[in-house]
Amino acid sequence: MKKILLLLSVMPAFAFSQINLKVLDEDGKPVSQANVFYNNQNFTTDDNGFVKIILADSEQQLSVQKENFRGFSKNIRPTPKTQNVNVLFVNTQRETQIQEVVFQKKGKPKVTDLTSMEISTKEAQQVASLSGGVEGLLKTLPSVNSNAELSSQYMVRGGNYDENLIYINDIEIYRPFLIRNSLQEGLSIINPDMVQSINFSAGGFEAKYGDKMSSSLNIYYRQPTKFELSGEASLIGGRLTTGFASKDKKLSAMISGRYRNTNLVLNTLNEDTDFNPQYMDLQTYINYKLNEKWDVSFIGYWSKNDYEMVPKVKEVEFGTLQSPLKLSVFYNGTEDDQYKNMMGTASVNFKPNKKWSFSLDNFAYQNREREYYSIASAYALQTFDPITGAPITSYDVGGQIDHARNDLMVKTYGTQFKTKYSPDVNTDFEVGLKFEKENLKDFTNEWQLVDSLGYSTPRNYVDPGTLDPSQLRLRYHISGANHIQPTRLSAYAQYSKKFYWGENRVFVNAGIRAAHWDFNDETIISPRAQIAIKPNWDMDMLFKVSGGVYYQAPFYKEIKDVDGNFNPNIKSQRSMQIILANDYEFRMVDRPFKLTTEAYFKKMDDLIPYYLDNVRIRYAGENNAEGYAYGVDTRLFGEFVPGVDSWISASYARVYENIEGRGDIPRPTDPRFRFSMFYQDYMPKFPSMRVNLTLVYANGLPSGTPISLDMNGKPDFEAPYKFQRTLPSYKRVDIGLSKVFIDQKDNKVNGGFWGNFNELTLGVQIFNAFNINNTVANQWVNDVNTGYNYPVPVRLTGRFFNVKLEFKL
Repeated sequence: MKKILLLLSVMPAFAFSQINLKVLDEDGKPVSQANVFYNNQNFTTDDNGFVKIILADSEQQLSVQKENFRGFSKNIRPTPKTQNVNVLFVNTQRETQIQEVVFQKKGKPKVTDLTSMEISTKEAQQVASLSGGVEGLLKTLPSVNSNAELSSQYMVRGGNYDENLIYINDIEIYRPFLIRNSLQEGLSIINPDMVQSINFSAGGFEAKYGDKMSSSLNIYYRQPTKFELSGEASLIGGRLTTGFASKDKKLSAMISGRYRNTNLVLNTLNEDTDFNPQYMDLQTYINYKLNEKWDVSFIGYWSKNDYEMVPKVKEVEFGTLQSPLKLSVFYNGTEDDQYKNMMGTASVNFKPNKKWSFSLDNFAYQNREREYYSIASAYALQTFDPITGAPITSYDVGGQIDHARNDLMVKTYGTQFKTKYSPDVNTDFEVGLKFEKENLKDFTNEWQLVDSLGYSTPRNYVDPGTLDPSQLRLRYHISGANHIQPTRLSAYAQYSKKFYWGENRVFVNAGIRAAHWDFNDETIISPRAQIAIKPNWDMDMLFKVSGGVYYQAPFYKEIKDVDGNFNPNIKSQRSMQIILANDYEFRMVDRPFKLTTEAYFKKMDDLIPYYLDNVRIRYAGENNAEGYAYGVDTRLFGEFVPGVDSWISASYARVYENIEGRGDIPRPTDPRFRFSMFYQDYMPKFPSMRVNLTLVYANGLPSGTPISLDMNGKPDFEAPYKFQRTLPSYKRVDIGLSKVFIDQKDNKVNGGFWGNFNELTLGVQIFNAFNINNTVANQWVNDVNTGYNYPVPVRLTGRFFNVKLEFKL
């Protein structure tokens, strides 16, 4: 009996431990009767050029030979258990081409960008993150920085939140514009349940991607092949996703709805405030294959975010042990914000043969935002005895009124046409054209009044006891009524080629991009190039160089100055960058690992200074700065635990700007040192018990006084040089624990009600496991007597336990 049980236990391993070898010629036709040698055994491909081989338990060489064809060999490692090896056989009478073609999983789009890093969709679904699965995983990469756990926004290599491209099925996506606080952010537009592939580039990306200076995130949604239903319920929300496909596989569709309420998380803040944040969205992805050459698809998106807040009391203790400070604030008023987004994309794809492909995408996007608040507060800033807690000295006592009635409507519609010509499997020519019509309506009325000991600030200093004849002044007042309807045109062309240089494999991508915006009548031209060399060494090394000219094409935020008006003379910010990279793949403790190292330098001009307020960026509205950035990123990726991937990331980077020749100063997003980790594990004796952990340590960001209007109503560009402070280091650990009751392999249940489930998992997420009081920004409180500005920290959320139940049918 024991022997039978032992045999049954090892049979799945033999069933799944295999190599699926496919051999094709240059025309894509199968090569039969090819001789295959592996693990001291001989095999022969069938009429379909296919053969199955049992995977050895140690690394062995696989070789394929046939007369009149160039031979192929490759070392095959014992993991993963199922390996698909695709070989392109080249006739020796023809020009030399690369032998092996790496195919992605069925249906995955081909990615040619050398700077692109593929992110696991499964890990994006499992990661414990408040900001969203995909973005939460991105924040563990060495080049990505974020100091707000409730925000799905991120900064890359010293760039700000607005410098990142996001695509879903090759359509550029917009984020809300008026978001000023990470607490207001709801659901990320990227739904992990619908994602098929994730590719991320931290810079040096190819010409087909748009005009941003920092990064590109490219998401492709998947097409279901059968009926499926999955969902999640937790303490902070839920989701439900369904998909189906017709019997002939021509029609497929996915629909997903999500709801979220972070009230319980926000209650961990150290303040007495009533929160009611509600976020919901609905997405659909429909495909129909007309025939072998034509197919059409549609993506629809609708979201509604409501954020209500009634602040009451807040106390913040800061300073040092020798000089502790406390800010006590009492509030009266409310904030009521609404953000509504809609998007629709209809695409037509035509592939007449293997060499040509054409696509036409028509898209429309609408963003309706409203930011209303009127909040009065009375505050006292004082020092106190650290032992007794009794107040000693009051530095400032006063009141403040914050008021805003901001409305924004953004409508964008357009079309883009792309074509690709591939004369062979190693060569691609791509061309694209894009037309966009934009409609921006912006109504802004925002002001702040600060009263300190009977005086409004800012004001000119007068000696105590002297009558101050100055008039009542607002600390700032932003007012504007703007309406523009510009047109944006863009085009690109690029060439990709794989070839041999001696015995070394080489990949080259070169292209050029051009764009014109009639609002500022500016035309920008952006040449870009990438090259990779894989030497024929015993060590598995890949060297890459990429770079070019990258612009930050202005949009709503950049063109709006500190007065609230649109500046038609604004220009695109420009970054000339170069990236040197190395990938080293090796084995350690008999498991595969990959070490990636990248060094980069960026020279930037025509910069627009900005101030970072929580997660909102307020630009000065003038191209009056220049700067530079440099850094080194490194990432060790591999199976720290057999069978699951984890990684460790570290980076050091600096970014500086020079405003109007005043000298170099760190930009508000200067990252400096950062260390992060994504780790997965399971219990060997109980593999259904799983854990994933994300750990982040990052130096605090610079936090200077904001760019504002001076006493004469002009932008004060000296303000960033005054009262410079650095936020405390950002430290955070999130842990996800789960118990898998049912899955498709090990714990499948047959029959009964539970037999309908493919997966059933109960999990516990511990956000901010060590309850660290991180700081997202500084609130500047002015001492009217000395003119000194005290940086009062704005804290982030504390520890929170979330319970969630996930299922798949």
